[in-house]
Amino acid sequence: MDLILALDAGTSGVRAVAFDPQLRVVDEAYRELTQYFPSPGEVEHDPLEIANLAVSALGEVAQRQRDAHHHVVALGVTNQRETTVGFDRENGNLFQRAIVWQDRRTTDLCHKLAAQGHDTLVRETTGLVLDSYFSATKMKWMLERGLADDARAASFATIDTWLVWYLTGGVEEGVFLTEPSNASRTMVMDLATLDWSPSMMSLFGLSPEMLAAIQPSASTFGVVSGAIVPELAGVPITGVLGDQQSALFGQACFEPGHVKSTYGTGAFLLANAGHTIPHVVEGLITTVAWELGTFGPTTFALEGSAFVAGAAVQWLRDLGLIEASSELEALARSVSDSAGTQFVPAFTGLGSPFWNPDARGAIIGLSRGVGKGQIARALIEALAYQVRAMTDAFVDGGVVLKELRADGGAAAMDLLLQLQATNSRVDVLRCATLEATARGAASIAGLVSGQWHSLDDLAERWEYERRFRPEDPLLVDVGYRAWRAALLRA
Repeated sequence: MDLILALDAGTSGVRAVAFDPQLRVVDEAYRELTQYFPSPGEVEHDPLEIANLAVSALGEVAQRQRDAHHHVVALGVTNQRETTVGFDRENGNLFQRAIVWQDRRTTDLCHKLAAQGHDTLVRETTGLVLDSYFSATKMKWMLERGLADDARAASFATIDTWLVWYLTGGVEEGVFLTEPSNASRTMVMDLATLDWSPSMMSLFGLSPEMLAAIQPSASTFGVVSGAIVPELAGVPITGVLGDQQSALFGQACFEPGHVKSTYGTGAFLLANAGHTIPHVVEGLITTVAWELGTFGPTTFALEGSAFVAGAAVQWLRDLGLIEASSELEALARSVSDSAGTQFVPAFTGLGSPFWNPDARGAIIGLSRGVGKGQIARALIEALAYQVRAMTDAFVDGGVVLKELRADGGAAAMDLLLQLQATNSRVDVLRCATLEATARGAASIAGLVSGQWHSLDDLAERWEYERRFRPEDPLLVDVGYRAWRAALLRA
């Protein structure tokens, strides 16, 4: 068979997934990524580790498929979005470890810029709020500390750009490119022009030479270097999307009003907003969904972002309350309720619709009757409450929710998706493959390489595994009010 390979470089790990012509998974390999927490509120990754894990996972899958006499015809890349790499493009030297999207070290800088009155210009130009979540203040932080002073080709990149540069040859012949779904997360791109904004570059101390050229999400970004991944030598990279936009694409949300919810390291709700820049919705951000180039017009999206979802499950695992993330649901179901316990997973502040970078995580309502089961159930409830806060913001902003298409690792939990349906008053459909992010990268890459010919072709291949319908909301409404009260204490 001709296969499309997807590289999904997420926050928790790096995954390579091979898809057949029906967009079914035929093979995959996963590598967990080291998390660094230098100080409270700071989160970092090693860019070289990300690149090496990508090479290892891609090589493993490609070799197995070669041995099975299959042929990889194209590679799609998807990635954690706002995480920022600073490096010298001439020699590959890194300024420091990558600053992850969850990192809060630039909160004071954001407050300072807002006090100077820049928040309105940022919102109008980029569609984003002035928050340390996004890349530009991370770039400015590195510049202000002189980390780029000795560089001959100072460069700042999101993870898509870093991986494309590395896989296409790096220092020797790597291409320095990005696309709008990632560029729109930097707080530097103008939504109206789909190019770097002179006013934003000036505000953050950047020059065009420091930033990658922007081209359509569905286009050829170069070919994989045989010196980097011998098993994929010469395979073209034909599609790139930020991970949440990739999940939207992978869930076949091609029509305005289609909404998906991804429960990964964080929880992200995206709604297809059509081909014109949508009006500002309080508590949400505006972003580019994808630019299809010759395959169709640019599509925009409204987005809500909760910074911690699966990361809180990992935290419970690391504390020893569970041995594996897969045990969480069974532990939560071992009790009938959370006994009044409320879990606020604001480990790195609160995202949509609250946008409070100073909030911190809390477990409230503890008593001697609370055990591991109640804490596990309170966490799952909190994941549903976070998304409910965002779906409420969508509805308040005039977005009609017909259904939520769910994916991501935590979406495997029936309890979570049932709670979500009841909380958000809408049917929740669990995607047949929870790897919708990788599926989106493969879909857009296969569109360019000719494996599929239209969005209709891709939509025909989307299917869901189970539908969850809302139940009586009385109890979840009581719990949600208590959780909103707990937010104030966090």
